[in-house]
This record gives sequence, structure tokens and C-alpha cells, in this order.
Amino acid sequence: MDRTEKAEMVKTLEGIFDNSGSVVMAEYSGMTVAEMTDLRAKLREKGATIRVVKNRLAKIAMKGKPFEAAGSMLTGPVAVAYAEDMISAPKVTVDFAKDNKAFNIIGGFMGEEIFDTSGIEGLSKLPSREELIGMAAQLLLGPVTQIAQRLSSPASALSGAIKTIEEKAAA
Repeated sequence: MDRTEKAEMVKTLEGIFDNSGSVVMAEYSGMTVAEMTDLRAKLREKGATIRVVKNRLAKIAMKGKPFEAAGSMLTGPVAVAYAEDMISAPKVTVDFAKDNKAFNIIGGFMGEEIFDTSGIEGLSKLPSREELIGMAAQLLLGPVTQIAQRLSSPASALSGAIKTIEEKAAA
């Protein structure tokens, strides 16, 4: 890699680190190409990406940023998983790490917050954006349904009374 390629890579990494909801760093030593391809596909399904990084260039990209201290985790072969939202990259990587012993999460960051392995696992347990929207919709629909039921119950009572009067009149 020549100087211009390294400078471009640093710029790319700065963009990734600055614009991602969260970044997960993991060691991938010993993973097969098929396993890495499988991980990439799972991340892509959730709108996330993984990229193998050169530690020195990643540390340069982190320099002067609030998450600069996360650079100390960059030792050995490291890949970073990231996404625009805060939850998808941690969810997929934690699930993948459970089944694959060659993929070890070493930490990550979200904004100014730096997380160790347990912090990333905690992030992975949070509901996704879609799940939160569903929960909010359910909370909003509950009272609306009750109001609709209460508004329609006097009409049903009136309808029942009219039917009873009609039956008595016919008899």
C-alpha cells in the first residue's frame, strides 16, 4: 500500500467511525473464508458491514476523536463491524460469536462511549429500531381500541333494545 492508498484508507475509516451508530471490534484469526462470507451476509441482512482493518491506520483514524482510547483494543488481526443504527452490528456479531470460536469480540464504541466485550453483549440485547417501533405502535393502539369499544357499546345496547321491542311488538 502506498502513501495515497493509506491516506484514502484513513479517510474511509474516519468516515466509518464518525458516521456509524456503533462499531464492534473483533479478532477473526482462524476463521475460514466461508465463515467470514457467512458473517458478512448476516450483517448485510441487518444493514451492517464488516471490514478488516490495518490497526495502525485505524488508530490514526481514531486520533483526536472521543473514542480514541478504543484504539488500545486494536492488536492482532482485527475486523470492525458497523452500521448506521446502534444495535444491528452488536446483535449479529454477538450471535455469530456464540457459534464460532474463531471470532472473538474485543470491544467497540458508540459515540463517545467505549465498551468492552460485556458492554457489546449488553448492546446486543437492546431492542432493534423495528422492535421499538412495534412496541410504540402497540402502546398507542391499546387506548385507541378501548375508546372505540366504549364508543360502540352504547350503540350496541340501543340496537339490542330496539330488537327486543320489535320482537315483542311482532308477538
